[in-house]
Amino acid sequence: MKSKYILFGLLLISSLFYSCKSNKQQVEEDVIQLVGPTFVADSALAYCQVQCDFGPRTMNSKAHDLCEEWIINKFKGFGMEVETQKADLTGWDGTKLHSTNIIARFNPQAERRILLCAHWDCRPWADNDPDSTNWQKPVLAANDGASGIGVMLEVARLLQNDTTLAIGVDFVCFDAEDYGTPQWAEKGENSEDTWALGAQYWAQNLPAEKRPQYGILLDMVGGQGATFYQEGNSLRYAPRIVDKVWSAARRAGYGSLFVTQGGGYITDDHDPVNKAGIPTIDIIPYYPDCEQSSFGPTWHTVNDDMEHLDINTLKAVGQTLIQVIYSE
Repeated sequence: MKSKYILFGLLLISSLFYSCKSNKQQVEEDVIQLVGPTFVADSALAYCQVQCDFGPRTMNSKAHDLCEEWIINKFKGFGMEVETQKADLTGWDGTKLHSTNIIARFNPQAERRILLCAHWDCRPWADNDPDSTNWQKPVLAANDGASGIGVMLEVARLLQNDTTLAIGVDFVCFDAEDYGTPQWAEKGENSEDTWALGAQYWAQNLPAEKRPQYGILLDMVGGQGATFYQEGNSLRYAPRIVDKVWSAARRAGYGSLFVTQGGGYITDDHDPVNKAGIPTIDIIPYYPDCEQSSFGPTWHTVNDDMEHLDINTLKAVGQTLIQVIYSE
């Protein structure tokens, strides 16, 4: 997932902006002021487990088909209006990828809407594994795939009986995100366009009516030791949404995990959504001291499994989303 051409480092402008905030303002923002229901992280973790129980949900696999059916039925069971967007997309190596974007809507009649999104497919190759003998093995993707879907499903469960919200929420599960060019491919074959294929298709086929006002992408939101810095393209396209979400995290009591510093520019599903005119941010971890990868030690390895998920990370992200939704 994400292009390997990633520029990490602190964003000077962002850092300067936040360093200029007064101490009084920071103290006020750090006061916990919860709104909305309690996010149940155990439930989100259970949804991650079910996805992993299917096995790696790689493109064109039986596990992929079974997981698709399960996600659709879960959203329907929570009273969401659900549709699928099917397309045969072309992978970096010419493989035809039978892709399905899953779109679920809460309060579909509402004109004012926000977007929550995550990808649900798995990386077919553990090409960042420290053991080269694992490079051709698929990734179970407990974090890099299942965690974002698990959090969205729990949010949907909490919203199902709500009658107080005036806004609508579109949950979009992007497919074919993680079929990007592997690191072991021949030089010259890599292209950022080989990533986020499902999101590219969705953005190119957006309906003209009831477009979300803004979006929040969830990517790898359950990892152990995760902290979420402010991603560069999010700051570029949607700085107000970055501020909204990070402020909500502080009010929900998770300011220590949502760091008000830049974490680099990342090619991800939010890029085509932003280019389609919907300001969208990426909640994605940044491990500045991890030698294996700045995305964390399990990224694109065979160790991206349930044992390396952290219920506290899921809770922080999920409660922050609830805080955002119920503050609208």
